[in-house]
Amino acid sequence: MGLFRLLFNILWLVLGGFFMGLMWWLVGILCFISIIGIPYGRSCFVIGEMAFWPFGQEAISRRYINQRHDIGTGTLGTIANIIWFLVFGIWLAIGHIGSAIACFVTIIGIPFGIQHIKLAMLTLAPVGKTVVPRRM
Repeated sequence: MGLFRLLFNILWLVLGGFFMGLMWWLVGILCFISIIGIPYGRSCFVIGEMAFWPFGQEAISRRYINQRHDIGTGTLGTIANIIWFLVFGIWLAIGHIGSAIACFVTIIGIPFGIQHIKLAMLTLAPVGKTVVPRRM
């Protein structure tokens, strides 16, 4: 299973994943310009790493890992996610959806398109999420 993931992750980078990972990190850098944007920037770098190497990883709420709410998984996290989506999330979602459509054109691209859709869904609410290895 590890060789399968490695092969898919390498193909992912070549077929568009590298560009979207860079976009996540670029948005993260922009967020770090202001103090208010630091939580958003942190989320961008965590999820950007997943955008570079998505196969074998999944994003889950930190609440499930910590077994309690924190500032990103509570009410403030919800408000932060709404602001996030209106400012940056919509653009990253459009990028992932466009990439998914391009991948779905070919049969071999379907798994990559599915990963882009998962990442597009993640752009709705990245604050309070973390990336963990997927359990088999």
